Amino acid sequence: MNQTDIIEKVNTALDQIRPFLNDDGGDIELIEVTHDLIVKVKFLGACSECSMSAMTLKGGVEEAVKKALPDVKQVVTIDAMDHSCSNS
Repeated sequence: MNQTDIIEKVNTALDQIRPFLNDDGGDIELIEVTHDLIVKVKFLGACSECSMSAMTLKGGVEEAVKKALPDVKQVVTIDAMDHSCSNS
């Protein structure tokens, strides 16, 4: 499978969970799929500062992506270390 096909499958998986994120005022953006199949995403809107984003990442996003592409090793958020949820 080439990189274009991989990105298309990841985006399709993200599109499946996007309505749930939109319902809470958020969204998600695919940033990169590395050569070793680590998917990097960025939460947008309300999801970027939500205290539940780690759970959403593992239980929703990663699950959907791995269902579409079982070879994916991990899904990570690029702003995991950049955001502080102290504004809650």
